[in-house]
Amino acid sequence: MDEARAREVLDAAGLTADGGADAGAGGAELLALGENAVFGLGDLVVKVGRDAPELLERARRELAVARWLQDRGVPAVRAAEAEPRQVLGHAVTLWHRLPAPVRPAGPADLAELLRLVHALPAPPFALPRRELLGGVERWLRLAGDAIDPADAAYLRQRRDGFAAAAAALEPRLAPGPIHGDALPRNVVVGPDGPVLVDLETFSSDLREHDLVVMALSRDRYGVGGDAYAAFVRVYGWDVREWEGCGVLRGARETASCAWVAQHAPANPRALAEFRRRVASLREGDTAVRWHPF
Repeated sequence: MDEARAREVLDAAGLTADGGADAGAGGAELLALGENAVFGLGDLVVKVGRDAPELLERARRELAVARWLQDRGVPAVRAAEAEPRQVLGHAVTLWHRLPAPVRPAGPADLAELLRLVHALPAPPFALPRRELLGGVERWLRLAGDAIDPADAAYLRQRRDGFAAAAAALEPRLAPGPIHGDALPRNVVVGPDGPVLVDLETFSSDLREHDLVVMALSRDRYGVGGDAYAAFVRVYGWDVREWEGCGVLRGARETASCAWVAQHAPANPRALAEFRRRVASLREGDTAVRWHPF
């Protein structure tokens, strides 16, 4: 989905879609364009999902998660409408806009919120398992001929192997609610402290899923040793002590490679990054730096 299509959906939803110079005076300002198109619209944030029917149910669940976290006293983004809108085949959700951040979020801020989430019991509605590898096939199909078929086959083989290995893991922590994409970019530090955002990957699964993300960020994405140590100190445990860490790390690396691949047909930078990542996996080099995309 591109920006033009997302703005068409906003128009059809009865929301102001005009961007550009007047975005701050009532027009919709594009904030992010990835799995969703995210717009700022006055005191609201509007998320426009892709035109996939199954995403309507995911949007409903995300709104339910937001209400549940609010009831449980967890600092998280708040929904402005109780139900998603279905517009031209897209799920559209409205959220209260957070105050401007007072500083960038760090790993310790994330750990503080994860401790709260991981202490929660199951919510009164069903959460799915964390299907970390579930998008691999779709992302590789979107990549098409832009990537080497041998690389696609290699990632499919890794996907199948890590999926089987993950199913056999014995967790150290009690399974339960997790964020599912636990990165500092999904935390906003406002005047009242850190707030959790982007709730669409909330799941019920191994708590270790949330912790492996930062361990991988330390090794692949340049998170410093001191920052990682602060994350461990605030959370209270280092997931690298767990024998299953390598399995979840390998699964996440596989998914991250395939996710970048979908952008390769239109973006030379994405193709270069995809090739860097696959080469490091093939060579077994766990220290090659990956660049966020």
